[in-house]
Amino acid sequence: MRKETVCIADYPQLMLLAWQRQGKEIAADEAFALYEANWRFVDEATLTDPERELIERLTRAYGSGVLNV
Repeated sequence: MRKETVCIADYPQLMLLAWQRQGKEIAADEAFALYEANWRFVDEATLTDPERELIERLTRAYGSGVLNV
């Protein structure tokens, strides 16, 4: 089974968090971990609706419904 991936360029706040990553995609569980560990750097006021939906979906899938921030 192939791991779910997220296109970094589609999500502005994720792009800021993943600036040091090589490549265009990141594993979904890694994206969740980046959001969770670096939430203090996320500008919630500028989150796009698709990025909010991504965070909610990742939180359900990898955080058992909880984003520990």
